[in-house]
Amino acid sequence: MSAETDFNVTDSEWEVMRVVWAHGQASSKEIIDVLGQKMDWKPATTKTFLGRLVNKGMLNTQADGRRYLYSANVGESEFVRHALDEFFGHVCNREVGKTIGSVLSKATLSHKDISLLQTILDEKKETAVEEVPCNCVPGQCHCNVHSGGSCSC
Repeated sequence: MSAETDFNVTDSEWEVMRVVWAHGQASSKEIIDVLGQKMDWKPATTKTFLGRLVNKGMLNTQADGRRYLYSANVGESEFVRHALDEFFGHVCNREVGKTIGSVLSKATLSHKDISLLQTILDEKKETAVEEVPCNCVPGQCHCNVHSGGSCSC
């Protein structure tokens, strides 16, 4: 992955990335076929998104005769972690627990997933703080911490 990778992708570009991640390496025809079925896109639409992702440094191209093969410069796990970090950067630190709880309550989880989460929570409990400090500037969240009051979160 290059230092110039632009992680800001649209929902449509994310769909393209999912196909490439699933295949490891895919031709434009393979990507067009999958997204034509799922998204009802014309080939030109998919090719536009492929070009944008190459320009953003998310995809690499390799000529293979008359066709191009696409591979990801960024792994799916790394991309998802980056997207989550960016998302939680927009949430008051005091709301992160509630936000994660909301996501978990809506998610379908396996017993293995739940065991993993319980292990992580047990480990986090060892270093948990009494009260999470607000990271917002005054007027950016519901906390009254910045005006001398207590948080309503």
